[in-house]
Amino acid sequence: MTRFPFVGALVFAVSAATPGAAMAGQGLTVSQTCSAARNCFSSLGAALEQANRDSDTGWVTIRVGPGSYREKVTIARSKVRVIGSGVSRTKLHFDAVAQTAGHYHRDGWGTAGSATLTIDGSDVVVSGMTIENDYDYLANDRLPAGDKARIGNPQAVALLADIHSDRVSIRKSALLGYQDTLFANGKRLVVSDSLVAGNIDFIFGNGMVLIERSEIRSRVRAADTRGEPFQSFIAAPSTLLDQPVGIVFYRSRLTREAGVPDRSVALARPWHPTKRFPDGRYANPRAVGQVSFIDCIMDAHIAPDHWATMNGTARSGTMSDVFRPQDARFFERGSTGPGAKHRDIGMPATGLGDIRSIKKTVFEDWPEAR
Repeated sequence: MTRFPFVGALVFAVSAATPGAAMAGQGLTVSQTCSAARNCFSSLGAALEQANRDSDTGWVTIRVGPGSYREKVTIARSKVRVIGSGVSRTKLHFDAVAQTAGHYHRDGWGTAGSATLTIDGSDVVVSGMTIENDYDYLANDRLPAGDKARIGNPQAVALLADIHSDRVSIRKSALLGYQDTLFANGKRLVVSDSLVAGNIDFIFGNGMVLIERSEIRSRVRAADTRGEPFQSFIAAPSTLLDQPVGIVFYRSRLTREAGVPDRSVALARPWHPTKRFPDGRYANPRAVGQVSFIDCIMDAHIAPDHWATMNGTARSGTMSDVFRPQDARFFERGSTGPGAKHRDIGMPATGLGDIRSIKKTVFEDWPEAR
């Protein structure tokens, strides 16, 4: 049994649903032992297809029993609750990787197409389960540069909050991957009392994200990174300038797997996605990422600089533009633990650190998520 030290106490059991158990619409069950039970399905995908056929505009609740479900699914309907039987009992997993996953995405984008779970609706709650992209990232990372078997796009997303998503809540769950575990590409997403694990830019995107009371676990690399300033990076926000809140970590623990070296992981680096403009294709200058770490506990794997630069596409088409954290909207307040100490690299002294104003923005017209 897989164990998650920080969230292990959060495992909970749910009883099998009965017809009509949802507040409105249908109550559905996913189980590996359905037999002839009514409204019971052997896969989450089949239950979601049934939910999509429901013409009722109220909530649909899907209760997922214990088991390992190898599926790649999308929640496109609004007002859906997916309730698992606990992070160590219910696992949704798939192994798509960006290099070959473009056919899953509407625009052929492999990173987004790799997601194990895509949420593209509003008012969606997922709780009590593990969502994992179990592509063998380490095997690829272990291959030397120039090896013909090594792929150049090993991003493998566990959860994608897609462009039509809003008011998405992930509770008492585990999101597991390596590079690009959690992709926030929609409007608002709240992750609470959960585990998010990965290594390279594993929490990223332009969405509004609040992660609170959770464990943020940095995972090992297989490549030799001893000559590099950082082994990996926790967050890579690409927040647009007209959006005040990007990715906020509040009262969370920054931990590491065994094997992650001291002083090797940056809190964040500024991602400027490549975009096509009338005068060419280059890194979006308006994607000035926002990230805040507020009242977080940081283990010794956090590097003294805390923040890192990130290269982006220049007008020449090369990855030669360098974006500095000093020019982004990065802020930290109330950090404790061995990784809290940091060098002065010229970061702004002020920024988005008032959790009350952050929550006011995130929870506007979303009172049930407070």
